[in-house]
Amino acid sequence: MKKTGQFKNPAARQRYFTLYEQAMRECSPPDEVFDVGCRHGTARVYRFGDGGQPTVLLPGLMATSVCYATLIPGLEGPVYAVDTLGEAGRSVQTAPFAGIRDRALGLDEVLAGLGLSDVFLVGGSTGGWHAVNQAIHAPDRLAGICLLDPTTVSAKFSAAAQWHGLKAMVLNRDRDWRRFVAWSAGEDVFDQPAAQVVVAGIRAYRARIPFQTPPGDDALRSIRTPVLALFGGRSVVHDPVAAAANLRRLVPHADVEILPEAGHYLYLRPADRQRILDVIKDRVPGDGPPPGTRPVS
Repeated sequence: MKKTGQFKNPAARQRYFTLYEQAMRECSPPDEVFDVGCRHGTARVYRFGDGGQPTVLLPGLMATSVCYATLIPGLEGPVYAVDTLGEAGRSVQTAPFAGIRDRALGLDEVLAGLGLSDVFLVGGSTGGWHAVNQAIHAPDRLAGICLLDPTTVSAKFSAAAQWHGLKAMVLNRDRDWRRFVAWSAGEDVFDQPAAQVVVAGIRAYRARIPFQTPPGDDALRSIRTPVLALFGGRSVVHDPVAAAANLRRLVPHADVEILPEAGHYLYLRPADRQRILDVIKDRVPGDGPPPGTRPVS
């Protein structure tokens, strides 16, 4: 890559951040806000709570930290929510990514800048891909990863997902985005603040990031970090049964579960949301010495 992501114009940027700030008001107030410098720019990170082992949340494509508004109150701190560098949000990219390994090295620098180690990394959708990429290329700070219906990890996007997504992007009308979001989520959540942020980011921001390709079989087999994966039984963005089976086959130590009534957005239904919280709490001890943190400009 030779370019960096940026907003299309000042008006698009202003419209986007109006929606972003509205969505942030739906979240619990963070205890601290960091802008962490790394080789590719500055990453915006929000901290909620303190004490114990750190949980770091990676959002789906253009979803930003606001996508975890319903999960964060149920998690034991410290919880760090990251706006993905190279996408719309409060993170600011200033240097291009050379490749997918570069993205993992950049996130490792962000974790280092926060003074974090022994991190439990949670990623939903594309964030799950980032968590796996981290476990492959820069695992030293990780205690484990949790994948929430991760895309392009152990199964490709379905043909239907590619077709409906392309149609929405080309036509770029609210009604088409509403149909796509409702289809992919399993219910009409288009008017929810977090969904509005995703669509606004796609419309307003030109991302310049390496293409999200599935890791090779050998790369997945190389993972030694503990892996927990939850797939939505009704997910339409890929074949969840095949994705779960492939992950079990290639990462035998992974704990893999299918939530039979969940769609791609696993935490829409209260019962599924509680299951996610339970499995994360089982993996992350609530006591222990707090990790050192420090804001980095």
